[in-house]
Amino acid sequence: MDNVSDKPIRVAQIIGKMWAGGVESVVFNYYRAIDKTKVQFDFFYDSDSTVDPPADLIVMGAKFHKLPPYQQIFSYIRTLRKLLTDNQYVIVHSHLNTLSSIPLYAAWRAKVKIRIAHNHSVPGGSEWRRNILKQILRRFIKIFSTDYFACSEKAGRWLFGNKAYNAGNVYLMRNAVDFKRFTFDEEKRNRIRKKLRIEDKMVIGHVGRFTFAKNHEYLLDIFVEVHKKIPESVLILVGDGELWDQIIEKIKRIGIEEQVLLIGKTSVPEDYYPVIDVMIVPSVFEGLSMTTIESQISGIPTLISEAVPDETIISNGIIRRSLRENASEWAGSCMNAVGKKVVLSEKSRDYSIDRQVGLLCDWYINKFKSYCLKR
Repeated sequence: MDNVSDKPIRVAQIIGKMWAGGVESVVFNYYRAIDKTKVQFDFFYDSDSTVDPPADLIVMGAKFHKLPPYQQIFSYIRTLRKLLTDNQYVIVHSHLNTLSSIPLYAAWRAKVKIRIAHNHSVPGGSEWRRNILKQILRRFIKIFSTDYFACSEKAGRWLFGNKAYNAGNVYLMRNAVDFKRFTFDEEKRNRIRKKLRIEDKMVIGHVGRFTFAKNHEYLLDIFVEVHKKIPESVLILVGDGELWDQIIEKIKRIGIEEQVLLIGKTSVPEDYYPVIDVMIVPSVFEGLSMTTIESQISGIPTLISEAVPDETIISNGIIRRSLRENASEWAGSCMNAVGKKVVLSEKSRDYSIDRQVGLLCDWYINKFKSYCLKR
């Protein structure tokens, strides 16, 4: 393509395993909002994903390519390399954090010129086996990538180093949100609460995958303390994940089955935000925290741990607590937060998809133009 105006630039987005949340939801948000006359996304995902590609994205022009699970590393690299070569991509954008070294190696072998490593996470102190692997893989990132992206300063500095970050070599691609999806809706609140039979309840909420990072075990401890003080309280858990069975077992063991509503995975998490009175995000580690951003946009007071980056604070509705504090202290803050009016700050504009998608589109186009001039 000699002129970027001839047809849209197709960007290969490597998103790994799809599970109705997390990284893919961020990338899908951008795709829905981007000017598709200028940039199109093709998504590459693992065959052991738990959800199917969204039909609305396919209608918009996105292509979805299924890959072997990245654990089958040789088959994964061979398949991805062939697809990248056959489709002659100029830009590959990998969202697999330290694991991006694997698809970016395939892109390097396929002679893709612009290879983006994007970090969405930071290591957790207790996952020592994974952390060792991450430390090994991060050494290969700079070998096979040409450009660095991150969701937050913390994530950017961890993977790419202070020197690269301070030099302005890390592009901060905000986990942007369509504010219209999460703006508070009284009618929806009443309708969903009635459907769930919790019209008169105090509702504590959490949206996130059932993983070690999200700290559901401690979340249950906090809720137990709240429930002791306010018997007419319930906990809504939106999401699923590898610790699902473990969390269900604890819910039964501590005898709160009747007070916990398990929503599971959903493509419409925004339906549940309006019913929640207080959101709790007790993460052990976080690259950013989409739930914290979305919660504030929805007008929900939100308790967060010290692991959630400062970039997520976009309103007066955040209460930060330490994981070193006991569950009853968190519960006290939770109960005190009920009814607090949340007002977004000017900083919240940084997370508007309408603003951020234009910046990303311009980045792709300018990078592509630069490549064309060097040919």
